[in-house]
Amino acid sequence: MTRRGWILFASMCVIWGVPYLMIRVAVRELSPSFLVLLRTAVGAALLLPLAARRDELRPLVRFWRPLLVFSAVEIALPWLLLARAEQEISSSLTGLLLAAVPLVGAAAVVVTRGDEGLGGRRLAGLLVGIVGVVAILGLDLGDVTAVPLLEVGVVAVCYAIGPIILARTLSGAPALGVVAASLALAAVPYLPAAFLSAPESMPSGRVLASVAGLSVLCTAVAFLVFFALIAEAGPVRPMVFTYVNPAVAAVLGVALLDETFTPGMAIGFALVLVGSVLATSRKGASAPEVAPA
Repeated sequence: MTRRGWILFASMCVIWGVPYLMIRVAVRELSPSFLVLLRTAVGAALLLPLAARRDELRPLVRFWRPLLVFSAVEIALPWLLLARAEQEISSSLTGLLLAAVPLVGAAAVVVTRGDEGLGGRRLAGLLVGIVGVVAILGLDLGDVTAVPLLEVGVVAVCYAIGPIILARTLSGAPALGVVAASLALAAVPYLPAAFLSAPESMPSGRVLASVAGLSVLCTAVAFLVFFALIAEAGPVRPMVFTYVNPAVAAVLGVALLDETFTPGMAIGFALVLVGSVLATSRKGASAPEVAPA
């Protein structure tokens, strides 16, 4: 990769590792639905004009069905569940658990392509990854119930399935147009619920900064940087940043929110990474292409 490519790569490692921290801060004063509305609406407002200027919206008309499904699976549902889960669990734990997305993606490809065998390497990767997830959860969760953990599990499934939908049904659609339209479509169902749960007073500056960061940096800017990185270095090698994002989330959670980081979380994260690499190796399933937090 070129120097520009490495700068873009480093930027993505940080940009998509930060949302977990910002979500954790924002849901202290905002409802999950209101937060999702703000993030999707602002992101769409920033990207739609650019997509329209590049004439990347008109070609989407013939893709409207898969676009609706992709919007729901990749954005609308997982972003709500992430916000709900982080009302109870730490941003560090959330980020580390979502390191298992490539594992879920590998399993999803096996399920949706029944003619492909698991193979020794892929099976070993899935088993190692499962052990890693168990290790991450093998800590004192205190008063945390199973519900937020299940919500993060559903998010992992959504983030694994979303790229498969993208690759199989939207590969012929313009990328920026897909993202901009998906954000706009995802915002629509949250309009009624979000306004019913709007805060009674102005949120604190810290929460407003988190919302701005989520909407502008982690959504609009993130996708522009992502597309620039793919154009610079191709679609395969840059995706290694998806393995770095959870580590960034854990470090930020511990450093800025005084969250707990246990040896079990460190060992589990390492095992999940090893399992992901094995399960998504060249002969196995492909790793997810996009998994924004």
